[in-house]
Amino acid sequence: MKRSFLIAIVLAVAAAAWIGSGQLGDPGASKASDKPPADLTTEAAVPSVRVRVQQAQVRQARITLRGQTEADRKIDIKAETKGRIVELDAEKGRLVEAGALLARIDADERPARLAEARSRLKQRQIEFEANTQLTQKGFRAETQLAAAQANLDEAKTAVKAALMAMDDISIEAPFAGTIVARYVEIGDFVEMGDPVARLIDLDPLLVVVQVSERDAGRLKTGALASARLIDGQAVEGVVSYISPEADPETRTFRVEAEVENLDGKLSDGASAEVTLPLLQVVAHLISPAILTLSDSGQIGVKTLGPGNRVVFIPVKVIDEEPAGVWISGLPDRAILITVGQEFINDGQAVRPIDEKTLTPFVQGAGASTAVLPRDDAT
Repeated sequence: MKRSFLIAIVLAVAAAAWIGSGQLGDPGASKASDKPPADLTTEAAVPSVRVRVQQAQVRQARITLRGQTEADRKIDIKAETKGRIVELDAEKGRLVEAGALLARIDADERPARLAEARSRLKQRQIEFEANTQLTQKGFRAETQLAAAQANLDEAKTAVKAALMAMDDISIEAPFAGTIVARYVEIGDFVEMGDPVARLIDLDPLLVVVQVSERDAGRLKTGALASARLIDGQAVEGVVSYISPEADPETRTFRVEAEVENLDGKLSDGASAEVTLPLLQVVAHLISPAILTLSDSGQIGVKTLGPGNRVVFIPVKVIDEEPAGVWISGLPDRAILITVGQEFINDGQAVRPIDEKTLTPFVQGAGASTAVLPRDDAT
């Protein structure tokens, strides 16, 4: 037998012996290979989400609207009798006090009528006193005394009418304000009811806006309002009136705020940007990305409920600011699902992860509560 053939046989026997020794030398190897693969089905069925515990805050929401200034009072002062204007002191722009003389009408025969009425009153007074004495003595009937009383009352009425006619020739300011228009000149003849001058009251000045139905119910009188006028002036005032009736065309409500204008520098009819405070509400400030929709299209937020199950809660957006949106409808303390909310359903079990620490979140284990910063200037 050749040498090479013998070497081949020896090598083959050695290899077979080595393989055999390996199988028999590690009996646990075959057992380990017989183990079934790990069952990851249950692990994969529970999705992970990130959560945050958040506490509600008291929110002072505000709305900013376009409006305009208005005089508190404005009136066209009219003549109360007819005659010729003989005196006039109603220059445009003049500040006047209540009762200030603006114009005077020619008295004409009015003084004579007053003198005549007074003389007749004196006569009727004497007649009444004489009839009273005679009636008491039995020389006059009660009917004659009654007639004398009627004549006396008539004379008194005539004097009052004559005095009123004299008063009517003086046209005075009914309240303190500013003359903004004059409709007559000296020498003009006016009839009863003709306008003589226009008077407006600029202190306080009103800042007026039209508020939507949604926000009108969230306003209250006495609240502090602010406004920036078209010329850049910033003023503050108090909400003094909220209309109980909506405009039938715009469905908005008139709201007035009173602003002090002692020096009269603020004018009537100027455009203004008005900021009004709404009633305080308890709300959460969140990122708009957390908002989601239910199957029925209702806007809301997905939260972590008992048993680490998803709870969808409908919410209402009440205000917006650069930091996010303010919502109402959540409990004061809520566990918000902040990441993964779009891929889970209401009632589904989840594995919560704390968004700050990125560690498993355990309910009731003293997790930190997030109170987001407020921007009180909004």
